[in-house]
Amino acid sequence: MTTKELAKRVIESLPDDSTLDDIIHALYLKAKFEHGEAEIRRGEGISDEQARKRLGKWAG
Repeated sequence: MTTKELAKRVIESLPDDSTLDDIIHALYLKAKFEHGEAEIRRGEGISDEQARKRLGKWAG
C-alpha cells in the first residue's frame, strides 16, 4: 500500500464531521505507529523492561 493510499484509508475511517485538526492528528498518529512498527521489525525497538525503566524515571 502506498503512503497516499494509507492516508486515504485513515481519512475515510474518520467521521464525516471531522475537523482538519482531527485529520492531521489521525495521520500523525498513524505515521508514528508505522514508524515504530518498522523499527521493531528491524530489531531496533527496546524491550518492555527498558521501556518501564525509562517511564519509571518520569513517574518520580
